[in-house]
Amino acid sequence: MKNSIRIFTLAAVIIMQLFTVVMAQEEETTEKPKERPARPAFESGLLFDNATTTLQPSKTLEMIIQHRFGSVENGITDLYGIWAPSNIRLGLNYSILDNLMVGIGTTKFNKMQDIQIKYNVLQQTRSNKIPVTVSVYEVIGIDGSADSKFGVNYKFTNRFSYFTQVIVSRRFNEKISLQIAPSFTHYNSTDSLVDHDRIALSFAGRFKFSPQSSLIVSGDFPLQIQGISEIRKEINDKLDPLNPNICIGLEVATSTHAFHVYLGSSQGILPQENILYNKNNFFKGNIILGLNVTRLWNF
Repeated sequence: MKNSIRIFTLAAVIIMQLFTVVMAQEEETTEKPKERPARPAFESGLLFDNATTTLQPSKTLEMIIQHRFGSVENGITDLYGIWAPSNIRLGLNYSILDNLMVGIGTTKFNKMQDIQIKYNVLQQTRSNKIPVTVSVYEVIGIDGSADSKFGVNYKFTNRFSYFTQVIVSRRFNEKISLQIAPSFTHYNSTDSLVDHDRIALSFAGRFKFSPQSSLIVSGDFPLQIQGISEIRKEINDKLDPLNPNICIGLEVATSTHAFHVYLGSSQGILPQENILYNKNNFFKGNIILGLNVTRLWNF
């Protein structure tokens, strides 16, 4: 009898063990596959003078050269802007994490120094469970002009300007990518007829027509919102309107380089300058030739 009980108990233990193993195997086979991120919507983290949602892998250093000539409207007198006063920015970006980048730069106009931060909140997945990539982008500018530019009540904080943007992009297929980006610009100090704050909406797109080449376009549209304006409406109506910064060009990209040649309407390079101060009208011939070059190093 005792032997029968022992045999029965042993059989029960073996059956329970087998049942546990089978259940564990079923759980493993039914476990959902890990979501894979989609390829970046854009080849570079820079599109003209705009940021994209693209971030380089961690421990990547990116060098940026941005150049804008003068307006072509004077024709041969300025060799279509090449002899006119030009603007240039040199920058360095470093990816601390796969989804976090910090950068610094210096720009010729206004001797502007800048600090940049970009953080990816969401990443588009190949399964489209997450259909878009979302980034938060911040630029802090420090104007290096002479103290006299800021008037008799000069304070060092007068030099600061801020640009905050949420960028939403989607890679639709191998050829087409689009993004939309609302932004808020603030200057601590402006002229009396220039608002300190401005909301804008930016759009950008890419059509890839070869393995390395793409047609790229963008537009930054400052919005006139009287509710946040410090200038009375009757005065605002008499001022020259702020114009959108329209850009269209060609991008050639490799694994370590991106090169842009394009036509744009704003001679500023930092986004807050383009949003608050651009009076050039692309459709009236205020067109400027621009060049960008980026170079990556992995550590």
